[in-house]
Amino acid sequence: MRIFAAMNEKLLPIHFAPLQGYTDAVYRRAHVRIFGGIETYYSPFVRIEHGEIRRKDIRDILPENNPDLHLIPQLIASEADKAERITALFTEKGYQEADINLGCPFPMLAKRHNGAGMLPYPEEVKALLTDTVKKHPNISFSVKLRLGWDNPEECLALLPIFNELPLSHIILHPRLGRQQYKGEIDLKGFEAFYNGCSKPLLYNGDLNTPEDIHSIARRFPQLAGIVIGRGLLASPALALEYLQGKPLSSDEMARKVSRLHAEVFNSYKEQLQGGDIQLLMKMKSFWEYLLPGADKKARKTIHKTSKLANYQAAVSNLLGSYQ
Repeated sequence: MRIFAAMNEKLLPIHFAPLQGYTDAVYRRAHVRIFGGIETYYSPFVRIEHGEIRRKDIRDILPENNPDLHLIPQLIASEADKAERITALFTEKGYQEADINLGCPFPMLAKRHNGAGMLPYPEEVKALLTDTVKKHPNISFSVKLRLGWDNPEECLALLPIFNELPLSHIILHPRLGRQQYKGEIDLKGFEAFYNGCSKPLLYNGDLNTPEDIHSIARRFPQLAGIVIGRGLLASPALALEYLQGKPLSSDEMARKVSRLHAEVFNSYKEQLQGGDIQLLMKMKSFWEYLLPGADKKARKTIHKTSKLANYQAAVSNLLGSYQ
């Protein structure tokens, strides 16, 4: 049954965007248990490196490592043969859905026509998508992209390709690839694509509060869903608060974040083989986006300490001050 917000406003499903180095299986398992509110988690992209699919990418999408959540694995490739190898892996692991990344803005990948770096080349996009999608009618493919690499007209040139293919949905982040994550989003650019897109369209970009989500939903009433990455890393309760129509109390938020941290910490402690230093470095990234308004002194200690005991004390201080 569809839930309705105040004034009969339809609530959209919230999906968790992938971020390399942050939203891996360890984080996803903890988030779905403690916060939830997520329709779909997308895996960070699986790619071929030095002629092989990266082992850590394979581990990350194993169904046994992603219990109790709906995971759609994502691939990135510049050529159809590479996409074919990755899609074969997804099929082998039992997936019937996959997302194709045309949005990654990292220059080292983009310059090789991966991710958003492919957007200025419609013929390359067409070859990649047509070959991949049509060879696998058993897989429901979606595409995640940006407005373009250099200008927002690039995504509009791709609309005929997207509209013709049997894609399940499209996710659009209204920035250019060369912007990385800086600068302003371009809602006029998004609107132009929205008006011409015949596929279910999901919005992604700069959503940090429930009101941000409501604002986008009101402006684009035909959206099929909302995709959030950094906003959910900063506030893991964002989807839950949007769906339930009220914020968590400070105490409840602190308790849930404490649980999230403990689960992630203990999972990495079991998984990583590099001792305290490797664990410490991994856990520092956990706090890069999380609770940006929390105690600045504790955050500074978390990021600068070289000792695990000092890190744990700083986390305790930060969560205590948040309450």
